[in-house]
Amino acid sequence: MTADPTDVPIARQISMHAVTRALLASGPTSRAELAKRTGLSKQTISDVVRELEAAGWLAPLGRTAGRPGRSAVTYAINGRAAIAGAIDLGGTKLHVAIVDLLGEVIGETIEPTDPRGGAHVLDQIGRLLDQLMAAVPPALRRLRLVVLGVPGILHPETGHITVAPNIHGLSDLDVRRALAGHAGAPVAIENDVNLAARGEQWRGHGVGIGNFVFIALGTGIGMGIIADGHLLRGGRGGAGEIAYLPIGGDPFDARGFRQGTLESAVGSVAIAERYAGLANTSGMTVRDIFARLAEGDAAAAAMLEEAARLVAAAIAAVTAVLDPELVVLGGGIGARPELLDSVRRLLPRCTPFPPRLELSALGNRATLTGAIGVAVGRMHDEFFGIGVPTTGSAPPPVADPVKELS
Repeated sequence: MTADPTDVPIARQISMHAVTRALLASGPTSRAELAKRTGLSKQTISDVVRELEAAGWLAPLGRTAGRPGRSAVTYAINGRAAIAGAIDLGGTKLHVAIVDLLGEVIGETIEPTDPRGGAHVLDQIGRLLDQLMAAVPPALRRLRLVVLGVPGILHPETGHITVAPNIHGLSDLDVRRALAGHAGAPVAIENDVNLAARGEQWRGHGVGIGNFVFIALGTGIGMGIIADGHLLRGGRGGAGEIAYLPIGGDPFDARGFRQGTLESAVGSVAIAERYAGLANTSGMTVRDIFARLAEGDAAAAAMLEEAARLVAAAIAAVTAVLDPELVVLGGGIGARPELLDSVRRLLPRCTPFPPRLELSALGNRATLTGAIGVAVGRMHDEFFGIGVPTTGSAPPPVADPVKELS
C-alpha cells in the first residue's frame, strides 16, 4: 500500500469518496457502473480506480456475467487494507477480536476476565491482543484503532471510567492511555451496553428503527439508548444507567448506591439469593435455576415471576420517559425466552403504551458487534471521509469515538 486516500488533492479526494461510497453501498461493481452511480466521467473513474487499486484500497474481484456485450472487471473495497481491535470486557468474560476494514473478523478469542481486576485485566487484554496479532500476516500488523466496551459509566469528555462496580480497580486507572501505549493505536472506550445498542442498530432488530433501547440483564443491569438514530449518553455519561432506578427496594438505602436499587433486586446475584431463600438451598447459579424452572420447580417459577414484575415496571418507567418503538433484551438473564414471555404478559398491566419486545438478535456478541461497527465506521471515516450505510456490510453513521473521548 503506497498511500492513504487522504494524501491527495481535494478534488481527487472528492472523486475517491464518491467511488468508495458507491462500492460500500453496492459491493463489487464495474467501472462503467461506477460512472453511472457517481456521475463521474469514465476517464475519472478509470484514474481513481487505478490509484486506489495501486494503493491497496481496491481489489479486482471478478467479471460481470449474464449481460449483453463484453464482460467487465468488477472491483470491491479491499477489506484487508486496514485492521482494528474490538473488545468486549465484561465482569466475567473478556472477548477480543481483530477485524478488517469491512468488519470481517480475522481472529478472536475469549476467556474469563481476570478476577483480580485493575491492571491485571489490562495486562490480560494486552496479552490477548498480542496473541491475535501474532497470527495476522506481517503486512497487516498495524492496528488503526482499538474500541473497548466496558461495564461502567464513562465521562463524556475525558473518556475516564468513573464507575465500574463489576471490575475491581478499573476506575482507578487511565485505561485509554495504558491500552493505547500497548496497542500502538488510538483507543475509544464506550459503555458495553451502549455498544450492544449500536450492534443491534447495525445488524440486529434495530436496523431502520430510529428510537429503541437495549436493556442488558445479567451480572449487571444497563441500557443503551438510540434516540432519533443517535446514541444518547447524557450530560455525565450516565444515560441508561437503569440499575439505579428506584425499583425493587428502598431507594434511600445507601447500600444501593454502589450497584443500584434495581440491580440489587434483579441482577444475577439477587436472583440466586432470592431463589436460595424460596427453595431453602444454596450454591445455585442462574443457569441452574432456569434449568429447574424447565423441570417445573415452584421456587424457580416464583423467582421468575418476581423478577419479571420488576423488569416490567422498569420498562414501563423507560417507556414513560423515552417512548421507544422497541425494547431489545440481552445479557445472561435478559436473553432468556422465559423472562421475555413473562414480561410481555405483565407489561400491558403496568403501562398503557407497551413497546414491542424482542430478544437480542446478536446474543452474547451484541457488545462485540457494536465495537466492530464503531471501529469500521471510524476507519471508513479516516480513510474515505464518508458516512456509511445503515445496513449491509457497513455500520451506521456514528459519532467519532476518538474525537469525542480526546
